[in-house]
Amino acid sequence: MTDASVVDIDIDIDLDRAPEVRPRSSSRSMPWVVATGVTVVAAALGLTLTLRSGSAPACAAGRTLAAAPPTGTATHSGKATFYDSNGGGGNCSNPAAPANRLYVALGPTEYSAGAACGGFLDVTGPKGTVRVLIMDQCPECAPGHLDLSREAFARIAEPVQGLVPVTYRAVVNPPLPGPLTFRIKEGASQFWFAVRVGNHGNPLRSVEVRQRDSDPWRPAARQDYNYWLIPSGAGAGPFTIRVSDVYGNRATVGGIRMAPGQVQNSAVRMYGPAGAATTPRPSASARPSGNRPAGTPTPARRPAEVAKASASATGTPSTQPVAANARWCAG
Repeated sequence: MTDASVVDIDIDIDLDRAPEVRPRSSSRSMPWVVATGVTVVAAALGLTLTLRSGSAPACAAGRTLAAAPPTGTATHSGKATFYDSNGGGGNCSNPAAPANRLYVALGPTEYSAGAACGGFLDVTGPKGTVRVLIMDQCPECAPGHLDLSREAFARIAEPVQGLVPVTYRAVVNPPLPGPLTFRIKEGASQFWFAVRVGNHGNPLRSVEVRQRDSDPWRPAARQDYNYWLIPSGAGAGPFTIRVSDVYGNRATVGGIRMAPGQVQNSAVRMYGPAGAATTPRPSASARPSGNRPAGTPTPARRPAEVAKASASATGTPSTQPVAANARWCAG
């Protein structure tokens, strides 16, 4: 048996979402690995492929960390740059950037397919500390690389520095901007259900939906653009929605209507002062027509302005890239 070069292609098939609603994925590099394998002749194509053995690539040895957002009280070391979302709400499908313009984009590992959306980080740099909302993905960022808003970066360093070492940690149970909000996605109907939850403070663990109190709870699946999906639908509504976060906080809100495109405000907070569960009040946003799921949601982030380093950073990320497959192998 001889060594041979291998083309190892990850094929990602999502059976839970129709093709027309699958978001355009963030920029990904084609995985290329070198490993020992078995040569197979594809006569029809005249190609020679070498199948990789079942062992992990050499660069993945010893790496067992799974993709996950920053949580708990651990402090991480890394580096920070900055960009401008131009007012957009990022890959987390926020209606807009927060009013204070203090936000951050995380690399794919820490963004964790949308699991980080809506959480907060305290980031400390040479000048001080700033609290930022996680609202975006930075496709090119390794674990520990935070891409801050320009305004947030200016709180912790001089913008002319461009790239600085930082430490950061998750904020557990941060003050909430208000009660929970719910937005049914455009194109939703009794046959296709997707909802975005806002003002939850901590990263979410689960979202469950039912129409009647006697119905069983139906779990929704998180999408990487921060909507929770039941592809077969949840009925015509109104719905009761139960939301749980990663720290065990849970809130239940009734009266959520099938009103695609509208933000429905509740009186229930995820934690802290309790509010009575009342029928949500829709915002004044227009209601779109049609029953088909909308096209791709917020596209993968493309920084309008990523700062270039004018001084080398000495911070080193405290975690290593996930190596569940060759996608994260260093060159």
